Amino acid sequence: MAFSPEMRASDADREKVAAALREHMVEGRLNTEEFGERLEAAYAARTFGELQVLTRDLPDTDLKNLPARPEPMKPQAKKDSKKMREAWSVWATVAGINWFIWLMITVTSGDAPYAWPLWVMGPWGIGLLIATLAQSQNGEKKRELGS
Repeated sequence: MAFSPEMRASDADREKVAAALREHMVEGRLNTEEFGERLEAAYAARTFGELQVLTRDLPDTDLKNLPARPEPMKPQAKKDSKKMREAWSVWATVAGINWFIWLMITVTSGDAPYAWPLWVMGPWGIGLLIATLAQSQNGEKKRELGS
């Protein structure tokens, strides 16, 4: 089916042009002001002709290979970082409670007992640190592969 400039454009067509404009901005062909103006015009466009005007002075890109919408951050990555923050919060709370108990024993006995809270904090903290670093490295690898 041949597309004429007078044919009405769909939301998906507008999204494809918007994605192409984003690519051209990332590649340095458009500055942020030009990008903003063209993006606004793309979402306001009604016909293919109005959309074609927006990319006429830019090199062709294969719009079929561009996503219709930008891909949001995967929910799993957000969940993983939230879980890690929660794990560190629990660790800090338990460590604080143990140190408070140790301090109370020290104050009431007048002697500084062995620092046993380190045995609670240490192995658990090392495990959390390793998990945090592994998650961080996995995120970096995924970003490198995605670009």
